[in-house]
Amino acid sequence: MITSLSIENFALIEKLSIRFSNGFTIITGETGAGKSILLGALGLVLGKRADLSSLKNKEEKCIIEANFHLQRYNLKPFFEANDLDYEEETIIRREILPSGKSRAFINDTPVNLNELQQLGDFLIDIHSQHQTQELSEDDFQFRMVDLVAANASLLQSYSAQLKEYKKASLSLKEKKEQLATVVKERDYNSFLLEELIAANLIADEQEELELQYKKLNNVEFIKENLSKAIAVAEDEQFGVLNGLKEIKSAIQKNAAVASECEILFERLSSVLIEFDDILNELLLLSDKTISDPEELERINQKLKLIYDLQKKHQVITIAELIEIRESLNNKVVSALTIENDILSLEKEMIVFEEKLTDLANSIHDNRQKAIPVLIQKMQAILQDLGMSNARFDIQLLSKSDFASNGTDDISFLFSANKGGDFGLLKKVASGGEMSRIMLAVKSILAEYSNLPTIIFDEIDTGVSGEIADKMGDIMRKMSANMQVFAITHLPQIAAKGSDHFEVYKVVDTEQTRTELRLLTQDQRIQEIAKMLSGANVSESALNHAKELLN
Repeated sequence: MITSLSIENFALIEKLSIRFSNGFTIITGETGAGKSILLGALGLVLGKRADLSSLKNKEEKCIIEANFHLQRYNLKPFFEANDLDYEEETIIRREILPSGKSRAFINDTPVNLNELQQLGDFLIDIHSQHQTQELSEDDFQFRMVDLVAANASLLQSYSAQLKEYKKASLSLKEKKEQLATVVKERDYNSFLLEELIAANLIADEQEELELQYKKLNNVEFIKENLSKAIAVAEDEQFGVLNGLKEIKSAIQKNAAVASECEILFERLSSVLIEFDDILNELLLLSDKTISDPEELERINQKLKLIYDLQKKHQVITIAELIEIRESLNNKVVSALTIENDILSLEKEMIVFEEKLTDLANSIHDNRQKAIPVLIQKMQAILQDLGMSNARFDIQLLSKSDFASNGTDDISFLFSANKGGDFGLLKKVASGGEMSRIMLAVKSILAEYSNLPTIIFDEIDTGVSGEIADKMGDIMRKMSANMQVFAITHLPQIAAKGSDHFEVYKVVDTEQTRTELRLLTQDQRIQEIAKMLSGANVSESALNHAKELLN
């Protein structure tokens, strides 16, 4: 519950510090006095967005700080999940700087607005007269039924399963789209792959094949030139070999008488040995160089196949063709892998659907049991509030898909008059009836929820007299289990509070500001009497105020 609130430089408030009790607190004041400013300040603490218009003095920052006592409300897991320091006396501070920037802190740890809003949902329910329309919204209606049905744990398990189910469903959809694309290309990819496999490509073989082809394609030319070279070398009369031998012999004779020729003789001997070796190589090569049309044709066809594949795939090397072959193989194989993944995901989906169905059925059964209890409680409270003929008809309709809170649709119908037809709540209930119904709902929810604080902002709109008195009794009864605030214009409700604050304006020569004070007993009598009779308080109004307070 909120134990204190301090406001500085916000709207018409210069500086304000208030402490609250844990009972039923009343806040009253004339229209325009600034009651909405208090709610605005609390809204900022709970994570609403701020702007520069919130600052009273645009040159100074606005600071709003609220203290909350959290001992009874099991909020430690939230603090741990968000890496925040848990304190039983937790302080939330919000600052709006003159630059327009906003900062938020929980126990002096900076937080973002999302974290602040999440914590705020656990701390305070601010209900204004305009929020009675929530009664017509499915989410709110389910929340009412589920609280009475004690479905919190089941809904948490269902939500976790639904998250995994949607994740698997998305993966399945993506896999099916992927498979459709792969299947569309699979036949063509398979053809290309088979073509490349049949080619039996070997890295670096293209250069070797091209050399072999050039040699086989020029066998006669090579043979002719080899024969000519051999003939020139071996000719008995004019051959190079015989010529070299004669030169060697002549130089050998000179070496005996001219020492310079010894070196030349040795060099000629080496030349003759090398030339003789070359001639032997030429003879051997000539013997090996034979025409082989079949091999030539084989190499020609293999090269043509390589060139055609390179042209088709727009590459220039066999290594690139081998890479394409591996890629195509992966694509063809991936289709089988994707099909297996789809089968696995479909089995997984069936398991999720079975679990979700079981949880949804349990949630549905609990709701069906809770609905008569909820209807009986609402009708009993509304009877005290002057709606003795009010009746509700809450029906659950099953649907096939898994929604965020189960597989139910809810139909929430209302009839205000005996024998009258049921109709949609927002269409058949008046403003005053909606206010009373909402109060009844909040009263019931207070029994089942662990919410620390609720603030009713003029929920009494459209009612008066004895009904207002009954509404006050209900709010006072609620305050036995939670902290309750009521901003009201009705004296019957104001008199029910354990504490009573007055919001008022102070106007001096320079400015207007909003102030808040806790009323003493005598001041409460005056305030309630003023609510009864207006600015000119009569003696009868004072007596009536005393009676209400007693």
